[in-house]
Amino acid sequence: MMTVEKLYPLKFKPVYKDYSWGNSRLPSMFGRETPKGIYAESWEVSTHPDGESVVANGSYAGQTLSDVLAAVGPDILGTSVEGIEFPLLIKLIDAASPLSVQVHPNNGNAESVQGEPKTEMWYFLNDEPSQVYCGFTPGTTRDDFLTAMKNETFEAVLRIVPAEKGGAAFVPGGRVHSIDAGCLILEIQQSSNTTYRIYDWGRVGNDGKPRAMHVEKALQVIDFEDAADPVCVPVKKQAGVRNICTSDFFVLDELTVSDSMFLEADGRSFQVLFCAEDGFDISFAESSYRVEKGESVLIPAKLGQYTITSNLCLTILLISMPVD
Repeated sequence: MMTVEKLYPLKFKPVYKDYSWGNSRLPSMFGRETPKGIYAESWEVSTHPDGESVVANGSYAGQTLSDVLAAVGPDILGTSVEGIEFPLLIKLIDAASPLSVQVHPNNGNAESVQGEPKTEMWYFLNDEPSQVYCGFTPGTTRDDFLTAMKNETFEAVLRIVPAEKGGAAFVPGGRVHSIDAGCLILEIQQSSNTTYRIYDWGRVGNDGKPRAMHVEKALQVIDFEDAADPVCVPVKKQAGVRNICTSDFFVLDELTVSDSMFLEADGRSFQVLFCAEDGFDISFAESSYRVEKGESVLIPAKLGQYTITSNLCLTILLISMPVD
C-alpha cells in the first residue's frame, strides 16, 4: 500500500512517440537527455494506458500518476473532477511533415463508433511561422468534402490557420483538421487516443507500409454543420493573466511573469504549468521547487497559495479544469 505523502508539485518523465511524421527538436530545445531519434510527441501529463506518466521528483518518484491518484486523487485533482482519473492528456507535438487529415469523435458520438471522445486545443510554440488546417472553409458541404476526399484536394475545403508563436486554435470533436510541417505545439485534450485518419498525404509508416485509414468511422463523426472560427481570441482576466481558451473540458490561461506572481490552488482544480522559454521557481509554505525550461509540473488542487518567481519576463501556460 502506498504511503500518503505531503502534497507537492509533481514533475514527470516524458513518454515519447516516434510517429513517422515526427521531428527531432524536443530533446535539444528543452535539454532532455535522450538518444537521437524521432520525437513526434512527448506526452507530458497522462494516465492514458497508451502512455502513462511516471513521477520524476519527490517522495512519489517512480510511481505512476494513476497510482498516486488512487491514493490521494481528490486532493490533487480537485472538486471539479469526478473520480480519480486524470481527465486530460497534455502533450508536445513536433512535426517534420504534415499529420494526417483526421477527425476525432465527441462526447455525443464516441460510443457509437467504439471510440474515446476527444476535444483538443493547440497553443503554438513555433519560432518560425507554419500553419494548420482546422475545420471547413465557409460554405463547404458534405458533398464538397466527399469530392475533395475523392480527388485528394483537401486544401480546397479546409480552413488554413497561421501557426504563429503565441497563437492558439480550438479543435472540438467532429472538426476535421491536420497539422502542417514545422509546427511545434502544446496540445491540451481530453484523455483519449482515438484518431480517425481520412488522408495521409501518400506516406508510409515506420514499417514501410501505408498507415490504416478510418474513413467510414470518420464520416460518422464529422460535424458538417461546424462553421465556427477555430482561432482562440485571448481575453484579459487580470493584470498579467489572459484566458486563451475556456471549454467544457479544460481551461488555458497565459501568465506573463516578470519577477514574481502570486497564485493559489484553492481545492477546486489541479493546475499544470508549462514554459517553453526558460525555467522558474515555485515556492509554497516552507518549500521551493525549480521547474526547468520545457518541463510540465502538476500543482495539486489543495496545495494552497504559492508563488512563481523568475529573473526573466516569461510566458507561462496554466492548464486547469472549468470551475463554477
